[in-house]
Amino acid sequence: MLLEKTTPSLRAALAAILLLLLAGFGLGQWWLDRTRVAFADALRVERTVIAARLSRQIEMLRGELATAGEQALAELGEAPALPALAEGVRRRLSNALRVEAFTPELREVLDGDLAAFGFARANLLLEARQDRATVQLLERDGRKALGLAARVPSAGEPSALILAELPLESLTRILREGYRGGYLSLRAGDQAQIVIAEVGEEHLAERILSEASPVPGTSLRLFLVPPPSPAWLKGTSGLWLGIPALLGAVLVPLALLGKLRLPGQSTAEAEVTLEQAIARETPEEAPVRVARTVGEQAPGGDEALGAGPPAPARERRGEALQRSIFRAYDIRGVVGQTLTESIARSIGQAIGTVVRERGLREVVVGRDGRLSSPRLSSALISGLRRAGCDVIDIGAVPSPVVYFATHHLQTGCGVAVTGSHNPPEYNGFKIMVGGDTLAEEGIQELYRRIVEHDLAEATEPGGLQAIDLRSDYIERITSDIQTERSLKVVVDAGNGIAGDLATQLIAGIGCDPIPLNCEVDGTFPHHHPDPSDPENLIDLITTVKQLGADLGIAFDGDGDRLGVVTGRGDIVHPDRLLMLFARDLLIRNPGAVVIYDVKCTGRLASEILRYGGSPVMWRTGHSLIKAKMKELDAELAGEMSGHFFFKERWFGFDDALYAAARLLEILASETASLDELLAELPAGVSTPELRVPLPEGEQYAFVERFQREARFEGARISQIDGLRADWDDGWGLVRASNTTPMLVLRFEGDDAEALARIQGEFRRALLAVRPDLALPF
Repeated sequence: MLLEKTTPSLRAALAAILLLLLAGFGLGQWWLDRTRVAFADALRVERTVIAARLSRQIEMLRGELATAGEQALAELGEAPALPALAEGVRRRLSNALRVEAFTPELREVLDGDLAAFGFARANLLLEARQDRATVQLLERDGRKALGLAARVPSAGEPSALILAELPLESLTRILREGYRGGYLSLRAGDQAQIVIAEVGEEHLAERILSEASPVPGTSLRLFLVPPPSPAWLKGTSGLWLGIPALLGAVLVPLALLGKLRLPGQSTAEAEVTLEQAIARETPEEAPVRVARTVGEQAPGGDEALGAGPPAPARERRGEALQRSIFRAYDIRGVVGQTLTESIARSIGQAIGTVVRERGLREVVVGRDGRLSSPRLSSALISGLRRAGCDVIDIGAVPSPVVYFATHHLQTGCGVAVTGSHNPPEYNGFKIMVGGDTLAEEGIQELYRRIVEHDLAEATEPGGLQAIDLRSDYIERITSDIQTERSLKVVVDAGNGIAGDLATQLIAGIGCDPIPLNCEVDGTFPHHHPDPSDPENLIDLITTVKQLGADLGIAFDGDGDRLGVVTGRGDIVHPDRLLMLFARDLLIRNPGAVVIYDVKCTGRLASEILRYGGSPVMWRTGHSLIKAKMKELDAELAGEMSGHFFFKERWFGFDDALYAAARLLEILASETASLDELLAELPAGVSTPELRVPLPEGEQYAFVERFQREARFEGARISQIDGLRADWDDGWGLVRASNTTPMLVLRFEGDDAEALARIQGEFRRALLAVRPDLALPF
């Protein structure tokens, strides 16, 4: 037998050959890896080159449109009929799909139905009017086109604005010519959600956010995802592994196979069966690795705030939807625990269902600067579109800009993705439908729909477009408010979303803003973004004093709460600010209704009456206040938390940036300082908001019991929101917070003695209900 004649030398030679083959495999695999890296690098360089070519092509198209417009204008005269001008441009642009001409004022667009006209088309014209170049993907009757707009003439005052729809072919051709593999896509939108043109392997599209080059001179980006391996390399890894594996399968048994009898060796020593050889060579058992399905978490691994986006198809079975996140006037939960992307998607679909049932379709979506907001916003938008809503994504903006957009774009519907003033791990949604902010039963209706799966499912998903409205927001306010003198203002945004826009606005109305903590950082590294807590105003007070500023202004995380400190560094309670606002407004609007919440000073009502207004106390909560304003046609409202609502000259929603502008307008018209103006107002001795933490949800049960059991001799009792007791010399309040698991308390007296007596009355009543409360007074 041949096997019986195998010698140790032959076995050694066979082993050496096997080692050489394995070494060759390792070198081959290294070469393949290096080749793949070089190929991917080459594709990225090519992406930059293609982006430059696209930029030149778009610039050429813009130039052709402007030239055609000026030639047509020269042919027709200085004041041509708009249809004739459009036709003249179309003749000169042989490939144009559609050309329209508009007046420079755009009254025919802005005074009409913007939704029917198309927000993307309107945005093109508005940008062109400001001599800002942009492009949009336009869609009409299922046909997609590249939208461009131009001023005619391009220099000086325009006689008209031209809007042209051009074929996408010129851009797609550039992509095809530069395509070397993988996936190429030209996109728009802050989340790259609008596809202008694409070529290649579309299944790679889910990875686009990791590879992008800006197209110079535009807001477009070119995305490229290299293929897993170049076409000519596919399968070579298997070849390199297969050759040594095949030879090894032959050679190893030859080296180990039994009956290998050598000269001078006994049968007992030499006879090694195949079974014994295999047993000797069996390695120690390797640890088992468990493969998890997409979206399944590793043991002990929680979904972390700010972690990378999960797989798009993620829908975890058994994921609990907790009713506790559906609160009195918004939705608020802890990211990764009570609020996940799949829950956000369901909430979006529920909101979309309500929108569609009311005969509406378009929904504005904006988000704050929290780390989790982009992911939750994307999931929410997916749910809205699933219900058949067309979504207008306005990006990362303060919540008031979302409310402004619902008016400016005439949608009436909007969702702000925000955790407001809550800690970084929280996030949530503030919702408007049909011009009303959802609250209480409206919020609970969303929960019911999700639980019962009473949700709309559109046959085709709704549309999606991105619009930047920040300049429109600033222009709208600055066109109405200009201060009579410049004030030096320190602006502390607490690293929330309001910082950049607030400083632009304050400068725009004629004041000198000094930014403090205005960089957006969702971890809130310097202090918590809640100006109602005096601890969070320490940096602002210090800076105002050091720089000799006229005042300091603070915003919460999403820009709907305002905090103010005077030039001396004193904190101004929001109810005293409301006195200033009411006094100013009532001069122009005698008899107007002014609403304030249950946490405000008892002196506010008499001050409103003194200036000829009608005071109304109401429940705390931005959506509840807005609903009451509509009911009573009120001109002004405010909350002790720092929410201010102006209907006069504004839209009636809570907007801390606008309120700051109105305050600066008042101060700049006076020769007195803010400290001096406040000294003229009636004052007592009061506390700020005091907070008593309780386990999640227990604050409501406590207040219900407190309302039943507490007794206050000689006091007028109000239970519209918690329990407020008013005496002739002061008052006290206990209510449940609807945004955090806490009791909220506040007290005021004519003097320190009255304040101490009232606090003592409430301390006795609170501890009678729950003796273990840790009271802060």
